[in-house]
Amino acid sequence: MKSQKLEALMAEHRHWQDIIGLRTVADLNAAIRAGYATEIINVSEALQERKIASVADEVARRGCKLVLLAGPSSSGKTTSSKRLAIQLGACGLHPLTISMDDYFVNRVDTPLDDKGEYDYECLNALDLPFFNAQLTALLAGETVELPRYDFVKGERVPSEKTLTLGDNNVLIIEGIHALNPQLTSRIPREQKFQLYVSALTTIQLDENRRISTSDNRLLRRIIRDKKFRNYSAEETIHRWPSVRAGEEKWIFPFQDNCDTMINTALLYELSVLRTYVLPVLEEVPESSEAYAEAFRLRRFIGFFEPIPDKQIPLTSLLREFLGGSSFHY
Repeated sequence: MKSQKLEALMAEHRHWQDIIGLRTVADLNAAIRAGYATEIINVSEALQERKIASVADEVARRGCKLVLLAGPSSSGKTTSSKRLAIQLGACGLHPLTISMDDYFVNRVDTPLDDKGEYDYECLNALDLPFFNAQLTALLAGETVELPRYDFVKGERVPSEKTLTLGDNNVLIIEGIHALNPQLTSRIPREQKFQLYVSALTTIQLDENRRISTSDNRLLRRIIRDKKFRNYSAEETIHRWPSVRAGEEKWIFPFQDNCDTMINTALLYELSVLRTYVLPVLEEVPESSEAYAEAFRLRRFIGFFEPIPDKQIPLTSLLREFLGGSSFHY
């Protein structure tokens, strides 16, 4: 049975395609060659911003005190949460954020995966009772001392930072487990607004073939890993199956728990990613096990007419992967 939320998002995406007048890669390439790249970028960004604004309006209307935002790797969760915070501010609210990373159990208590290694992606790597106790206290108007996880020691330590939610505050929590009911089991449903973000659909390859959303995210991740983590495309491609397996286990089963889905893919983005990702993919040696995948991605991204990134707004979600954002990550 197909998800009604996903069906609604697909219908919204088709409407956006009609607004911009693009449905396939051939349409996009023709528009770029005709000099319409700037218009395509501006309208695409405006449509996405209107979507985020509508989510903020709904959070304000419902009076929710807690926004839970989840999505798979390279879906743009961090930028989405920052842009949502701005729109909540425009609604007269004052958003606050806490990091789920600070609620890890001590390393020695972390569950092990099937290889006998620490499984930091599983839900029970988090101290759920402590997390829920702090959320319950915050939503009751109490002041709590936030934890800080010392990744060198592998222990949770005092942060000496306190937090209190006032009448106009909204707490935003972003993370892979945000839509898992166990994460916030002690928080009443009416106090939570649950949001799922991902590059769920983009421009079509042609009238009959959609582009893999996994490919879209993988290309984003290859660029980000190279630019900000100094990982090669070979390393990122090698890790990708493990990342995808974690998503299948911990993220996708809970996506329909959301109140709203946001498609973070931009109709023009693969034309921008092309210039960044091709040189990185070309570094993968033919002797590597990752070469076949790198070659496939090179052929795929080669279908797109390039667009220079200088026209991309500083608040664009793409800046999370390309750099040059006005947000701090």
